[in-house]
Amino acid sequence: MDEKKLVQEVLSGSDAALKMLIEKYERLVAHMVGRVVPVVMDKEEICQDVFIKVYTKLSEFNFESKLSTWIATIAYRMAVNFAKKRKPDSVELEEISFRVNDSFMSPDEEDMKRFVHSLVGQLPLNYRSVLTMFYLEGFSYPEIVEITGMPEGTVKNYIHRAKHKLKVIVSKYSKKEIALL
Repeated sequence: MDEKKLVQEVLSGSDAALKMLIEKYERLVAHMVGRVVPVVMDKEEICQDVFIKVYTKLSEFNFESKLSTWIATIAYRMAVNFAKKRKPDSVELEEISFRVNDSFMSPDEEDMKRFVHSLVGQLPLNYRSVLTMFYLEGFSYPEIVEITGMPEGTVKNYIHRAKHKLKVIVSKYSKKEIALL
C-alpha cells in the first residue's frame, strides 16, 4: 500500500492500517530513538509516544516529504527533547568478550556488532544521530537536514567527524590501520 493510501486508511479509522503503519516504521523509530536514548525502558516509552503523536498529527501531514522522513523527524525531536531533560550522555557500554588470536584481538561476529554499536554509542549525541540516519536508515543529506533542522554543511561535518572519532577509538583496539565506512 502506498503512503497516501495508508495515511487515508489510518485517518478513516482503520485499525489494520494503523497496525500496518506502526509495523512499517517501528524499526525506523526504534533506531532514531535508540541512538539518542540509551536506556531500554525509556526507549520503549518514547517509541510509543512517537506513534501516539504520529497518529494524532497525521491529519496535518501534507506529503511535502516522505512519510518516513516526517515520522523520523518526530522520533528524533522527541528523543532529543527527552535526552535534554535527562543527564548528559551516559551510555552504558556492554562488556565485550574477546578471543586473543596471535597479537590481534578478533571478536566473533555478534560481539563485533555489539562492539560497533557500543562505539557509536560513545559518540556525542549529534554525531551518532546523523551517522545512524545516514548509514543505517539511508536518509539523504536533505532528509537529515529536514529531520534535525541542522544546515547541510553541519550534517556533512558531523558525519565526517563521527567517522574520524570512530576510527580513533577503533585504532586503540588494533595497531593496524583501519578504514572505516
